[in-house]
Amino acid sequence: MKPLDLASVEPHPAAADAFVHIDDLRVRFVSREATVRAVNGVSFDLERGQVLCIIGESGSGKSVMMRSLLRLHPKKRTVIEGVMKVGEHNIANVSERTMSELRGATISMIFQEPMTALDPLYTIGDQIAETVMRHEKIDRQAAWARALELLELVRVPSPERRLKAFPHELSGGLRQRAMIAVALSCRPSLLLADEPTTALDASVQIQVLVLLRRLQQEMGMSMIFVTHDLGVAAQIADKVAVMYAGRIIEYGEARDILLAPQHPYTKAMLTSTIKDQVRGKRLEAIPGTPPDLRMLPDGCSFAPRCSHATPECMVAVPAAVSDAGGHMVRCIKVSAPGGQLVSDVKHDAPLA
Repeated sequence: MKPLDLASVEPHPAAADAFVHIDDLRVRFVSREATVRAVNGVSFDLERGQVLCIIGESGSGKSVMMRSLLRLHPKKRTVIEGVMKVGEHNIANVSERTMSELRGATISMIFQEPMTALDPLYTIGDQIAETVMRHEKIDRQAAWARALELLELVRVPSPERRLKAFPHELSGGLRQRAMIAVALSCRPSLLLADEPTTALDASVQIQVLVLLRRLQQEMGMSMIFVTHDLGVAAQIADKVAVMYAGRIIEYGEARDILLAPQHPYTKAMLTSTIKDQVRGKRLEAIPGTPPDLRMLPDGCSFAPRCSHATPECMVAVPAAVSDAGGHMVRCIKVSAPGGQLVSDVKHDAPLA
């Protein structure tokens, strides 16, 4: 991935209506040994046709939250609370039959590693056609014709030949394009992408990102894109949510988050990212490690790693405070009563 160029981040116009509404989402994995609190009170809205990038370190709850939107977690060990509304459906409460109909048709997902998501025993054409026939009343011949159109749409070379290929016969980049074709086969309203470019080399990453953004805009989909790469967020996001220890600690327009971060964790992530103007300089790593989700602290989860932490930070989880533009932060050092963000934390100069 090329170095992060924050100057290229441009705000996108807001869409007319919210399509995804998440309110106080909590996800716990329960076993005899312990309870893992993977998602802890996540709330956000996503408007039609917009892209939300969720960024954060591994283990912050990003993928767990995404899979919850498709109810892919084991039922016996998972407790999900809160509102997960997509369109008119509250995903947390719909029947399994309704959920099965929503998967693929209304909500689709591109997984991180296509070799584990694609069935190795079936050809690419079979897998796309099966998805189409599952949700639409068309015969196999029509479904295969749709599969060919989809491979052409995602710019797979020699699509007729690739339809008859098995996943192991394709390169990593072509497998990922095939996975995108499967995800788009029923024209979903919401596309979930769980770090879909992580396993690809830099040049292929950029191609896939450009492809996803183009298809998202052409099809008018809402998209939630999970990544730990700020460069990815800078290229495709309308809005950015920063997750840490299962909570969204900063949320807002992509330009606001990436050019004027308020939370110390977001600022630390930007400091530890390669940027053109700091080439050759030693990156500042974030000290310490994320907390154990089985034993979250009473106060701010980032406080043990934060150079600005005070004893007050250890007492209670900071409230979410937003300014007039919808820029939300969970930090007592940058929030004040009345929803005004203040500058108690020393900020770096704006990056050009």
